[in-house]
Amino acid sequence: MATLSPSRAVNPRLGSYFGIFLSGFAAIALLSLILHSLGVEPSVLSLAMLLGPLVLYMAIGAATHASDPLDFFAAGRRVPAFFNGLVLATSAFGATGLVGLTGLFFLIGFDALFIAIGALGGFVIMAVLLAPFLRKFGAFTIPSYLGRRFESRPLRLATALVVAVPILMVLSAELRFAAEAAAKLSGWSHGQVFLLLYLVLLATLIPGGMRSMTWSSVAQSLAAVLAVMVPVIIVAAIVTTLPVPQLTYGPVLRAVGRSEAIQGLPIILPPILAFDLPGPELQPIMKRFADPFGAVGAGAFVLGTLSMMAGVASAPWLLPRLAAAPGVYDARKTLGWATFIFGIAMLTASSVAVFMRDFLMDLLVTPGPAIVPPWLADLAKRGFASITETGTQFTTQSISFARDSVILSLPVAAQLPPMLLDLTLAAIVAAGLVTASAAVTALGHVLSEDTLFGSTWDPPHGSARLHAGRGGIAAAAAAGILAAAFAASDPIRMVLNAFAIGGSALFPVLVLSIWWKRMNAYGAMAGLLTGFFVALLVATGGQSETAALPVALAAFAGVPAAAAAVLAVSFATPPPSRHVLELVRDIRVPGGEILYDREMRTQRLKKQRQLG
Repeated sequence: MATLSPSRAVNPRLGSYFGIFLSGFAAIALLSLILHSLGVEPSVLSLAMLLGPLVLYMAIGAATHASDPLDFFAAGRRVPAFFNGLVLATSAFGATGLVGLTGLFFLIGFDALFIAIGALGGFVIMAVLLAPFLRKFGAFTIPSYLGRRFESRPLRLATALVVAVPILMVLSAELRFAAEAAAKLSGWSHGQVFLLLYLVLLATLIPGGMRSMTWSSVAQSLAAVLAVMVPVIIVAAIVTTLPVPQLTYGPVLRAVGRSEAIQGLPIILPPILAFDLPGPELQPIMKRFADPFGAVGAGAFVLGTLSMMAGVASAPWLLPRLAAAPGVYDARKTLGWATFIFGIAMLTASSVAVFMRDFLMDLLVTPGPAIVPPWLADLAKRGFASITETGTQFTTQSISFARDSVILSLPVAAQLPPMLLDLTLAAIVAAGLVTASAAVTALGHVLSEDTLFGSTWDPPHGSARLHAGRGGIAAAAAAGILAAAFAASDPIRMVLNAFAIGGSALFPVLVLSIWWKRMNAYGAMAGLLTGFFVALLVATGGQSETAALPVALAAFAGVPAAAAAVLAVSFATPPPSRHVLELVRDIRVPGGEILYDREMRTQRLKKQRQLG
C-alpha cells in the first residue's frame, strides 16, 4: 500500500472538506438571490451575506484546536504546498490589493503595475534567497531566527520591536477595508463592526494559533476568490462573450484606448521621480490606461518595483508561513503556488478596472446630450461616483470616482442583481480577514515567544507556552483594531510604508545572515536599526514633502544603508563564534534535521545538566 506524503498526512480529505465549505458558501449566495427575487428585505439578505460566512470561518477555527506547541506555532509543519501558497498569496494581496490596487488601475492604469510586479518579484526572491533556508532553520518567528542565528538576545528583542511596526501598519489597513465592507453589508456603525471583527479574529485564531489561522484562512481565501470571480466572470461574458476575464480583456483594453484618444485624455510626461498616487477621495481619471509614466515617473516606477520586491520578500507577516511547510522542497512549491495565484489576482484586478473604463468610455464617446444613465445615477447615489453639470456632453472631468469603490462599481455598472454587490463586499471582508489573521498571528507569536520569553532560548513547555501564545494573539488583535479605528493615514500608503520599512530593516539582514559567514550580531543589529530608521524618516518626510524621495521609495534609501551598516560594523567587530559558523553551514544544506528543533533540544539538555 502506498503511503501518504508528509504534506498529505495532515488529512487526506482536505479537498473534500473545503469543497463542502465552498458548497455551503455558494448555497448562502444562491439562497440570498432566491429570497431577493421573492421580495425579502435587502438589508436582511446583506446581513446574512456577512454573518453566514463569518459563522463558517469561526466554526473552522474552533474545529482546529491545538494542544501541542508545534501545531500552535507552525501548524504541525504539515500544510500542503497548494494550501500554504493560497494563504500566502491572499495574505500578500489582501483587501488592500482587492480594493486599492483595482482603484489604482482604474485611475492611473499602467503606473499601478509597480505594486503588482514588485510583489511577484518579491515572491521569486523569497523562493530563491530566503524560503528554503529559513524553512531549514525552522524558527517560528523572524526575531527567533535572528536571535538564535547570532546567539544574541538583545538582537532578538530589537527585531521583535522593529517587526511590530510594519505588521501593525498592515493590520490596520486591512481591518479598515474589511470594516468598511462589513459596515456596508450590515448597516452597523464602525464601532460595532470593529467589535465584530475582533471577536471573529479571536474565535478563528485563539483555538489553534497557526493551525487555526491556516485552515480558516484557506476557507476565507476560497470564499474571496469565488465571491470576486462570479460577478467579474458574468461581466466578462456580457462584454466579451467569453467568461475568462483574465484572458479576454485585451481587446476591450484596445477599444478603451481608442475611446481615450477620442476623448482627448492627455499623454503626460512626468519628472523621472514623480510619484502621485491618487487618494481615496472622489476624482476623475488621470491618464490613459495603457500609457506608462503619467502619475509615476520612469525612475520612480523602477525604484518602487525594487522596493516592493525587498518588502514582500522579507515581510514579517508572510515569512512565518514557511514554518508550516513540510520541508524545504515544499517551501519552494509554496512560493510557486503563491506566485501563480497572486498573478491571477493581479490580472483579475486589472480586468475589473478595464471593464469599468469600458462602461465609462462608452458613455463619454456617445454623441448627444449628457443624459445620466441609471447605473451612473446609482453609483452617484451610493457615493461611489459624482457628476457635475456639463451641458451637452460628459467628459472625463465631469465624472469622478472614489478610488476604493471601483471594485464595487462594476456590478452596479453592469446592472447585475444586488446580491452580487453583496458578494463582492463579502469578498473584501474575507480577503481582509486573511491578511489580518496572518498579521495577528505573526505579531501574537512575536509577543509571546520573543518578548515575553525572549530572555531564554528554551521557552516553557505545555500549557504555559500555549496560554502565552493565545494571550499574545488576543493582544495583537486588540492593537490592530485600535490602530484601524484611530489611524488617519490612507490605507494604501500605509501598506506601501509597511513594505518599505520592513524591507529596509529585514531584507539585507536576512539575506546576509544566510549568504555571508562573516556577519556577526553587531552587524545584524546595526543593519536592522539603520534600515528601519532611514526608511521611517524617508517615509515620514515624503508625506510632509520635506524629503526628495517619495513615500513608496523609502526602501530605496533604507536597503543600501542597512547593507552598508551590516558590512561596516561586522568588519569592525570580532568574527562570529565557531558554533555560529556551523549554523550557517547547516542552513545551506537542504536536508537533515530542523536546526531550531536541534537547538532547542540542546538547550533543554543543558538546562537539565545544570539542574542535575
